[in-house]
Amino acid sequence: MFESTTCQYCVMGLSFFFLSVALFFACLHNLCKKAALSLCAPNIGFLPFLSLKRRFGVVCLRKMGLAHETCDEIFRNGLGVVRPATEAYAEEAIQALRAGKVIAVPTDTLYGFACDACTLEAVNRIYEIKGRKHTSPLAVCVGDVSEIGRFAFTDHLPHGLLDSLLPGPVTVVLRRGDSSELEKSLNPGLESIGIRVPDCNFIRVIARGLGRAMALTSANLSGQPSSVCIKDFVNLWEHCAYVYDGGVLPSGRAGSTVVDLTSLGKYKILRPGSAKEMTVTILEKHSLVEEAAVM
Repeated sequence: MFESTTCQYCVMGLSFFFLSVALFFACLHNLCKKAALSLCAPNIGFLPFLSLKRRFGVVCLRKMGLAHETCDEIFRNGLGVVRPATEAYAEEAIQALRAGKVIAVPTDTLYGFACDACTLEAVNRIYEIKGRKHTSPLAVCVGDVSEIGRFAFTDHLPHGLLDSLLPGPVTVVLRRGDSSELEKSLNPGLESIGIRVPDCNFIRVIARGLGRAMALTSANLSGQPSSVCIKDFVNLWEHCAYVYDGGVLPSGRAGSTVVDLTSLGKYKILRPGSAKEMTVTILEKHSLVEEAAVM
């Protein structure tokens, strides 16, 4: 009789124990889910990710739900890897680009997708990610103004013009010229190329380390609003080797000002962007005149 009663208590105790464990993990799952959803809260950038790692280990977003993983598998499993956009992670980004991967990075205007401009497969991958037509050209990014001459013809420009415009939120369109180091497969059929030197240290460090031009375009589906926070393109993370979080970018969604400088002594604003007035002031200070619109 005593043994039977003891056995009943053991069964009841085990049942209570397993029920408690199940409730604990259910509560933990809900907490993680709420925390993960606030990962890209616009006003705090990547900081929630750091606090989540301290409290719960690491919360990983998957295509089919949420799960816990080790710190060595931060945000892997099909959604890329979210990292803070700091120089500590620049070498990692450089190696990814050399391996033909696509990464997402902040600039001084918008978040962008970047890859090695000399790797045709990676360039095509960007077009696939964005759902973009190959007839729409890609710009390139370099680390310093002095590098522009490797990829485009600049001899016709007034002395000091490029240094006055860049680094900054401006894309200059120039003729490639016969000596351009760019692959002919990039924007085939076009004699000109848009070049950026963003006023953003992280992407410039990556460009310098790569030693070649990076293809760069906005991190969004073609035709959709541009991204000022990594949350804006969360549905595209899975296509990137790494997603670098620089918080919310303050310049709005206008993007860079695009100016055509292919003609001697003239300029044409192709897209007003976020710095049109500043750009026009600098251009006219260097005695360039606006090219008349073709009627």
